[in-house]
Amino acid sequence: MTPKRDFRYLDLLVSVFIVVLLISNLVAQKICAFGDLRVSGAQLLFPLTYIFGDIFTEVYGYAASRRAIWIGFFASGLMALLGVIIVALPAAPDWPNQAAFAIVFNFIPRIVVASLIAFWCGEFANSYVMAKMKMLTKGRHLWTRTVGSTVVGQAVDTALVMVLAFGGTMPAKTIATLIFSGYIAKVIYEVVMTPVTYAAVNFLKRKEGVDAFDYGTNFSPFL
Repeated sequence: MTPKRDFRYLDLLVSVFIVVLLISNLVAQKICAFGDLRVSGAQLLFPLTYIFGDIFTEVYGYAASRRAIWIGFFASGLMALLGVIIVALPAAPDWPNQAAFAIVFNFIPRIVVASLIAFWCGEFANSYVMAKMKMLTKGRHLWTRTVGSTVVGQAVDTALVMVLAFGGTMPAKTIATLIFSGYIAKVIYEVVMTPVTYAAVNFLKRKEGVDAFDYGTNFSPFL
């Protein structure tokens, strides 16, 4: 477990993590076409938050990741709440963009709740597995931790968000298909990005002079 100290890059990384998370929520409505493949804007960005989670846990420890997850959770909730409020406020008669603004910012409560719960559970599952595997492997074979934690975290996230958001409104088979296809795409994304994770982790460990092992850490997400 790493003692508390000031780090040069941690606050910057947390800030970028929050920005990526919030932007992924805003661009989720856009469906992009790559040949016959269809993906939402969020699917292009959101998996990056798991890479950040891996970096936080691997370099700075589970406590740093826990702090970032909670900040992201409250930031996403606040953005959704403010979006609903601002959309509901009366638009100026000479402002023609209310309908377009509402499409982007009028968050559907069920989708918001599903996304927040899935993000919280998935990110904590990812960080927990990452920290535990680091101790089991004694810090060797980083790729096993980045892939292993992603396999667990993305499974939790994808299943929860689909079931909570669309359960009862779509056939179970359709939801299962969405879960499977979304999960596979996210895991492949993370695996492809493994060299980037390696480069970032090695750079930060060298520059920050830290390589956290979570021996003795309390893994409760509520501390």
